[in-house]
Amino acid sequence: EFLLAPNVGEELKPLAKIASGGELSRIMLALKSILARSASVESVIFDEVDAGIGGATAEVVGEKLEALARFHQILCITHLPQIASKAHTHYQVRKSVVDGRTESSILELDEKERIEEIARLLAGRKVTPQALAHAREMINV
Repeated sequence: EFLLAPNVGEELKPLAKIASGGELSRIMLALKSILARSASVESVIFDEVDAGIGGATAEVVGEKLEALARFHQILCITHLPQIASKAHTHYQVRKSVVDGRTESSILELDEKERIEEIARLLAGRKVTPQALAHAREMINV
């Protein structure tokens, strides 16, 4: 059993009973970051570490992942532009139906596609010139 005091002044309580999805995501990021530093780990995988978070919190998580990537290869599955924009390389998983069966493929995105994908994460189905400009800014910051 893992005990946690999520806020100052609170007593330790079982993680399974008190943690929200966002707290679980941040705890997983913290634990994997600590373990990666203490072991000779070359690659660290984060599968939707952004679950239950958004906005400024997602930006901080993205910065933490970016810092961790200075010393380790990071593979991060995300749906948030604040996190995706911190990556140096982007891949997109695409699904298609071939002969009545669903197939998945993974494509490495070029610079233009990276910007378009970040813009899609920002804007949804209709990517606007403003979303593209914001995506360029996020990637180049």
